[in-house]
Amino acid sequence: MLIVVTGPPGAGKSSYIRAHAKPCDIVIDLDLIALAMAGPGADHHDHHPVLLRVVHRARQAAIHEAERHLDQVDVYLIHTMPQARARARYKRLNARIVTVDPGEAIVRQRVRDMRQPAMDAVVTRWYRDRRKGGSRPVTTQASRTW
Repeated sequence: MLIVVTGPPGAGKSSYIRAHAKPCDIVIDLDLIALAMAGPGADHHDHHPVLLRVVHRARQAAIHEAERHLDQVDVYLIHTMPQARARARYKRLNARIVTVDPGEAIVRQRVRDMRQPAMDAVVTRWYRDRRKGGSRPVTTQASRTW
């Protein structure tokens, strides 16, 4: 099964996956792919633009291949803000969508504490989209203690 995990930056998407995925499952996480491809000491969330270009291609290839094996393993895919085309694709694949959102105040504090300042704009976009009728939260955990 495909499990698409969405939510704003700093919500706890990776923590959700660590708590639910089994060792045999496939996890497609842009930040983890970037860390695997980056040099030693690379930041966990602030990636060079060239690295991101390569990582996005690798992520797409991983998604494409993983879709072929949904009958054998669970695939966890982090997709912060899937647009209409991606949502339609996930629907065709009978994906389960999990939205991790501990609340805007908590997310903004986490972004201030742990992320680069540019992520604040992504948080704003995510909540604006949600208020306009985007996906609704499935989880409402106030912390990362899964």
